[in-house]
Amino acid sequence: MNHFQRILGYMRKAVQEFDLIHDGDRIAVGVSGGKDSVVLLTGLAALRRFIGIDYSLVAITLDPRFGGIDGDYRAVAALCEELGVEYHVLPTDIGQIVFDVRQEPNPCSLCARMRRGALHDAAKQYGCNVLALGHHFDDVVETFLMNLFNEGRVGCFAPKTWLSRRELWMIRPMVFAPEAEVRRAAGQRALPVVKSKCPADGHTAREDAKAFLAAKEKESPGFKLRLFGALRRSGFDGWGYPDETGRVRPKDGTPEEL
Repeated sequence: MNHFQRILGYMRKAVQEFDLIHDGDRIAVGVSGGKDSVVLLTGLAALRRFIGIDYSLVAITLDPRFGGIDGDYRAVAALCEELGVEYHVLPTDIGQIVFDVRQEPNPCSLCARMRRGALHDAAKQYGCNVLALGHHFDDVVETFLMNLFNEGRVGCFAPKTWLSRRELWMIRPMVFAPEAEVRRAAGQRALPVVKSKCPADGHTAREDAKAFLAAKEKESPGFKLRLFGALRRSGFDGWGYPDETGRVRPKDGTPEEL
């Protein structure tokens, strides 16, 4: 089975249903070095050959420099050269601020906000009008669950968001791709994966949600798909089903701003 081809199918479906990419777009791809971001980058580079949309890519890595030490992204740079994609590594102090200066007891929220803001700035710096992130199907369901249980609200991040203050579209082309398929595709293509050095890696609220969902899926197969279906039927945050044109028409409002 060609797992990478399946990923391309999931991505093409998302691009078409949610109207994610247009001719002339210059897309910044956030590449952390993890499996999700390298599969996203490789998938977007491959889609250019047959999807019928003329767009360009710029890969951007924000180095959090955990412990004040530069990360090693040479393997990602080599992948970008192979794909013919412009690549930039931007050193930051995010790791030191979150863990050394602020000593956050729950660091993930602050870290995510800082990384997102820095990515928005970098995308504009390199002349991009779109920012692509590597969230997949399991991320969607986990976030939906965390919002429901931890915050008491129904919703999730959107597949496509207009950031008015940045004049930038943020898109998530892998929202239909299950994490297991992303992992298999990365392995099948022998894509370089940079191991996270985050001190909180593996000890987050998302890991708790992932474990809960794995247990429910084992007990009741299809549980995650039913949650995903409930989110889409709700129509919240642009997650509705396509209309007669074949595209989802998201409701106005609730832009993801910092």
